[in-house]
Amino acid sequence: MQLFSPRRRTLLLWLGGATALFLVLVLAFLNVGRWLVVEAPLQKAYAIAVLSGRVPSRALEAARVYKQGYADRVWLTHSAEPGAALAQLSIQYIGEDAYNKLVLLHEGVPENAIQILDPPIVNTADEVEAIGAALRRQNQHSVILVTSKVHTRRVAALWKRLAVQDGVAIVHGVSDDPYDPAHWWRDTQDALDVVREVLGLANAYAGLPVHSAAK
Repeated sequence: MQLFSPRRRTLLLWLGGATALFLVLVLAFLNVGRWLVVEAPLQKAYAIAVLSGRVPSRALEAARVYKQGYADRVWLTHSAEPGAALAQLSIQYIGEDAYNKLVLLHEGVPENAIQILDPPIVNTADEVEAIGAALRRQNQHSVILVTSKVHTRRVAALWKRLAVQDGVAIVHGVSDDPYDPAHWWRDTQDALDVVREVLGLANAYAGLPVHSAAK
């Protein structure tokens, strides 16, 4: 004797599948904040590179890493915008790199240890390529990339795609970053960061078909 009719069994299978899918989506939602954070243990490198954004936290972290003796120099990148657009209006723009340099100097990094890299960058992919090219020019093979914790997985993915041939990148998140990976949906800034990073990673894994200005 059948307990359930074929139609009811099909309905139960659909409900079971939908419930399982829902649970998987909930778990992914809850854990994506943690998944975005990847870091390698710090080790000696040729340079520490400060990725643009979040002034002054990334520069402060770079200064801490420098003073711990992990590298003898700190690299900064400089953005093409909004300086180029403001120049057309005859308005001088003091770039983010200038403020990062002041932070480094304030924290005791000597001026001769600080270098601003060329060419100007627009996004993280540009930064990764500029840093990789700097390593190549110096015939060196390792760099510490300092960024925000939520940004670490995307930085690592972009390095692997764009600059792995230039050397080893040790991706390092800001140690006192306020980002809460376990409860990212509770804070507007964290939620925006997570959405941006997930979209950015999708773009990176797809081969960078979308050229975004977002860092």
